[in-house]
Amino acid sequence: MSQAPVAVEFKQVVKRFGKVVVLPALDLSIAKGELVTLLGPSGCGKTTLLRLIAGLELPSEGNIRINGRDVTGVSANQRDVSLVFQSYALFPHMTALENVCYGLLASGMKKPQAIEQAQAKMELLGIADLGGRLSSQLSGGQQQRVAVARSLVLEPAVLMFDEPLSNLDAKLRRKVRQDIRDLQQNLNLTVVYVTHDQEEALAVSDRILVMEKGRIAAMGGPRDLYEAPSTRFIADFIGDANLINGELVVANGQHFFRAENVDVPVLPPNGMASGPVALAIRPHRIRLGESEGAVLPGQVLRQAYLGSRMESLVATPLGELLVFSDALQAVAGPGQKVGVHFAPADARITAR
Repeated sequence: MSQAPVAVEFKQVVKRFGKVVVLPALDLSIAKGELVTLLGPSGCGKTTLLRLIAGLELPSEGNIRINGRDVTGVSANQRDVSLVFQSYALFPHMTALENVCYGLLASGMKKPQAIEQAQAKMELLGIADLGGRLSSQLSGGQQQRVAVARSLVLEPAVLMFDEPLSNLDAKLRRKVRQDIRDLQQNLNLTVVYVTHDQEEALAVSDRILVMEKGRIAAMGGPRDLYEAPSTRFIADFIGDANLINGELVVANGQHFFRAENVDVPVLPPNGMASGPVALAIRPHRIRLGESEGAVLPGQVLRQAYLGSRMESLVATPLGELLVFSDALQAVAGPGQKVGVHFAPADARITAR
């Protein structure tokens, strides 16, 4: 199977603001038709990276190529890219149709042709009937679709989203993120997507780039990063995880995680020798039950019923563990003793 052509390429890109290095010598390739999410805590550099692709910032060093063209010093309006802002940035005095047409008209396209193309994109996004409304008359989800249509109508080589769902409520976020994913896949769009929401990143991405202090701490598919995090930071940032510092020890050919004079059996970690490590256990991989056969003894400290699951905080010799259970009838209530069960495959060893 042939490899997809590269849509965006960074070679040793450095970005400084004064004496502060925000991105140190970054290398990155994004394939055509790929949806890549930049994920990380506030201040990690993900928005700066997005603005470098968009041409809203220029690199201090290095080169940026889009579809094979060197755009390192090229202005934003000459890059064949489009950015959907967090605020949507719709013109309040214009109708939805006029907002979508704006970029085409500004580029010199005749009005009838611009209207035809804008209406086609609005039809694609299910908002054709909203063309005559002002942005103030649209809901948050409708405004978001208008903003996407305005970017999409320009047929950019790269479509970018900067925290596009942060202004929407939880139910609408789920719907709109699926709409974006469907659109990206149906049209084979190259998309760079910035978010701080781990669930959102897992739901929409072909590949996730987790950023930490301006560097790419890890990259990979959603399942790989979630199920097999390479470091404590990755395990902690992508999804919920119980994280415990300790030692990896080998005895009689078996591998154990040791902390607080307790040994927990684990699978042999790839490429890691005995020594200081962290143990990561996802809350939904833990089961509470009888003490017989349990990995650890525990005592339930508190519980919360969340409709789709029960959340329990359990005291164990390794510390407090968060447990998610689909069994809404609690095995034991607060104050009661339980056995804590999980498989060695679910106890992931990571670098600290």
